[in-house]
Amino acid sequence: MKKISLLLVLSILFTQQAEAARGRQPCSGTKGGIAHCTSDGRFVCNDGSLSQSKRFCSG
Repeated sequence: MKKISLLLVLSILFTQQAEAARGRQPCSGTKGGIAHCTSDGRFVCNDGSLSQSKRFCSG
């Protein structure tokens, strides 16, 4: 019973961490992810918009 309880708690904690990290990506949510970078280092989202992220990208 202790093993099952521990496994349940760990899986809940892992799921919450994954959900929190998902929102920190540029172009997350309905924007569909990152398509490419502009020449000045901004993220272009898959929906064609520019990300409002303060991060810079390369490549």
